[in-house]
Amino acid sequence: MTVSPEPIDLILVTGPSGAGRTTAIHVLEDAGYEVIDNLPLSLTTRLLEPGMDRPLALGIDVRNRDFSVDALLSLAARLRADPSIAARLLYLDCSREVLISRFSETRRRHPMAPSEDAEIGVMRELELISSVADQADVVIDTTALTVHDLKDEILRWFGRDGRNLAVSVQSFSYKRGVPRGLDMVIDVRFLTNPHWVPHLRNGTGHDPAVRDHVTSDIRFPEFFTRMRELLILLLPAYRAEGRAHFAVGFGCTGGRHRSVAVTEMLADALAERGWQVSKRHRELDRRAGALIASGPANTAHGEGAA
Repeated sequence: MTVSPEPIDLILVTGPSGAGRTTAIHVLEDAGYEVIDNLPLSLTTRLLEPGMDRPLALGIDVRNRDFSVDALLSLAARLRADPSIAARLLYLDCSREVLISRFSETRRRHPMAPSEDAEIGVMRELELISSVADQADVVIDTTALTVHDLKDEILRWFGRDGRNLAVSVQSFSYKRGVPRGLDMVIDVRFLTNPHWVPHLRNGTGHDPAVRDHVTSDIRFPEFFTRMRELLILLLPAYRAEGRAHFAVGFGCTGGRHRSVAVTEMLADALAERGWQVSKRHRELDRRAGALIASGPANTAHGEGAA
């Protein structure tokens, strides 16, 4: 009987300049990955030979000769569809202010504005590339991370030590679709919606009053207990299987109230059990980014149901 070779472990590393892509590449290299930076996208498939015995990490950014968002996402889709390749797209995110600060502190020229202010280059690049985050398998926000924090986060997700399992808990809005890369999706739209309570409508699942409203639903205690215990049962099994990461997502209508509250509570519960947990609130992150980019003049627009 012919034994099929193990799929090639491939990571595509991208994100805005200054977000930590070079650091991530170096960490992956130290972790045993074969690393190539700034390879033209058109040459990527030529590297992937059946039976490769080393994992591969490719650094991709706007300096790549044939870079475009469409080309990158098309490449990622083709690689994911190939059963001989275990491909993941890693997006390193960062706030505009911190990116500008990093370029100012190092006095580096931005690749998209070599003769202009770094702020101009940062804005151009974010406008070009930020949509990639929605299609990424893993998003790491480096805004508040030190170099050592980023190293730890990379190793949690992509370290070759099967004893570690990184858990990601995410909230999202079904109106914008289910995020890529989730291993488990739980719909929490059955819970009482704070959007219909006037004094809670403009809040989020971070607010105690909103969280109290969600947990007051008569169905919540049993739901949360069973869901938490299911994950506590399953996570050790995934770790024993050699999985490096496990991602669970909670969806509601607007991604601001119920899904955020449940995400926060589950992340806390798993952390208390000793799991390494990261959180992401997709719609809140997008709203924060939009407010930063557009300024105070646009903060009065209405919100959809959460």
